[in-house]
Amino acid sequence: MSKKKHEEEHENHERWLVSYADFITLLFAFFVVMYSVSRVDNKKVQKAAASIKWAMHMSGTGGVGQMPIFDGPPDGTIADLGGGGIPPAQAAAEGIRRQIENRIRPFVIQKAGPAAVTITVEVDRVMVRLAAADFFDPGQSALRPQILPVLDAIAQEVVPLKRPLRVEGHTDDTPTVGRFRDNWELSASRAATVVSYLERAHGTSPGLLSATGYADTRPIVVGTSPEARDLNRRVEMVLELDLKPESKVRKEAPRYDPVPR
Repeated sequence: MSKKKHEEEHENHERWLVSYADFITLLFAFFVVMYSVSRVDNKKVQKAAASIKWAMHMSGTGGVGQMPIFDGPPDGTIADLGGGGIPPAQAAAEGIRRQIENRIRPFVIQKAGPAAVTITVEVDRVMVRLAAADFFDPGQSALRPQILPVLDAIAQEVVPLKRPLRVEGHTDDTPTVGRFRDNWELSASRAATVVSYLERAHGTSPGLLSATGYADTRPIVVGTSPEARDLNRRVEMVLELDLKPESKVRKEAPRYDPVPR
């Protein structure tokens, strides 16, 4: 029998189309992803980023000009704190800082942002810094209604302590426009507004409250950038925990000795 002759297999010159098609498919997928990213709602992304940024800061003790840093709720009551060589006043201040931060966290995330409130400890006092951009309209001293839950949460921790609370208003060096003649009046009015709200809405004893305006004389940072101005425009609530004898308010009227002739 004669053997059948096999036809020679011809070379496939179209195999490059497979690789080309794969490349086109990958390129198309890449552009689809890029288009999807460009369509993301920026406001939702910023809100999510703020929440993540807030949640990630969960260690340390905080500092001037920094975001609130959470350590979780304190163990025991404030009176139980103070072990490990830490002065009792500072231990109490740290405990109060944690309690305030834990209480205001959900309100700040919903109503403002992580930079709206900063809490720091200075040995025997706790300072709660309120960013003016979140609590007041530009050039105004009235509290924004939507931010009041944050101030209420702070008051719920601070007022029951019945300790002296000093409220200080600060501005930047931008000249005022409107009913306030200068930044002295604006800063003092904002501090007085916070004091009035604490007394009216939370029953704080007037004898424990004081309001002061410093205008632009005590900036956190020196500069004219928008970031610097935002930091300098603020109201600070200073809670005194362990007053030194010389700093206590005198309850009796001052006495003046007659000048000898």
